[in-house]
Amino acid sequence: MTNQLVPQPLSGLLVADFSRILAGPYCTMTLADLGADVIKVERPEGDDTRAWGPPFVDDESTYYLGVNRNKRSIVLDLRDDDDLQTARTLAEHADVLVENFRPGTMARFGLDEPTIRRANPALVYCSISAFGPGAGRQLAGYDLLVQALGGLMSVTGPDSDTPTKAGVALVDVLAGLFATVGILAALRERDRSGRGQHVEINLMSTLLSALANQSASYVLAHQVPHAMGNGHISIAPYDTYATGDGKIVLAVGNDKQFGQLCNALGISALAGDRRFITNELRVRNRAPLREHLERALASNSALYWTKLLPALGIPAGAVNNIAEAFAFAEQLGLQPIQNTEDGDNRLGRQVASPITLSATPVSYRTRAPLLGEHSTDIRSWLAGLPFATKRTSGSAGRLGFLELWRRGLALAAQCVCWHSWL
Repeated sequence: MTNQLVPQPLSGLLVADFSRILAGPYCTMTLADLGADVIKVERPEGDDTRAWGPPFVDDESTYYLGVNRNKRSIVLDLRDDDDLQTARTLAEHADVLVENFRPGTMARFGLDEPTIRRANPALVYCSISAFGPGAGRQLAGYDLLVQALGGLMSVTGPDSDTPTKAGVALVDVLAGLFATVGILAALRERDRSGRGQHVEINLMSTLLSALANQSASYVLAHQVPHAMGNGHISIAPYDTYATGDGKIVLAVGNDKQFGQLCNALGISALAGDRRFITNELRVRNRAPLREHLERALASNSALYWTKLLPALGIPAGAVNNIAEAFAFAEQLGLQPIQNTEDGDNRLGRQVASPITLSATPVSYRTRAPLLGEHSTDIRSWLAGLPFATKRTSGSAGRLGFLELWRRGLALAAQCVCWHSWL
């Protein structure tokens, strides 16, 4: 349980969260865990993920519940003049704004970065898109599509003929984390200069960067990696291996560990075999290496080996399902599940943040908000704040007829609408 007397790193920071689905909400939840006051702006229909199920808990989607804790929710229809002014007031007083609409959508409502910056020069404005603000601005971006176009599916799966996505929307999560890093860096610069800046993250660039050694193989050596099951392009033995009953993972990263493995399996001479004495040779001869290892592993079960080998300092383990993974983390004392402090034992049961800070720990203050749960309080608070842009009747008076006409043409070309949120 968080000690409320200890200020958190981002206490006092106001985040206007105009994002939805996963990448943006994952970013803003991370900021909220660190103490930021995150106001989640939702269209009347709510965040798309509220309907993404089953599973549901008390009619709330677990997808939504898992990435929106520690936030407050306000419902705003940006097609309504009063709601739009409320949104603008929030943006003009925020420290951070996060949005992941298609490029150009926020400009339709006068909520784009240049417009808001005129009223709020210190704002850190973060835009998350699928393919960036240039030629890819008209492409809708879902994680599966980016995994395909970005090459991840080509290196995932049993072989090059079976492209396979990762089992979670990994690119969205990574984009959320990169967005968090960018925002924190911009806030640090704001501490020095007093001015905010525009942080831009796109899923395509995120994936190309996160492919790490696979990307480097192409960029530096002009080699195009391909899928090879659970194996590693540059390390062996580093894969799943059959035993006498079930499979285990071996992740042997150096020659010393390989010698220890051979000793434990009762095949010590294998470590001195000229085909396997270095990692490079083991990679080149991975097929015969597998034959030797699986012949030795067949003498006992996966359970036996996953108890023996780690005890000897050899990187090996079971292939757990999610429930087993949480149980294993519990055994390690990692406390992978936390309950929020609001006392909601059903909706407030949360996957723990991986961030551990010795002096200013993360908090689990509240469960994810119900749709519009805090609308009344937030509206009342914002109504008392100054609004930089003079209010007039109708959108043309606010933004100017020619500007509205220009934005309308651009948005018509992009087929972008508020309702789509994509």
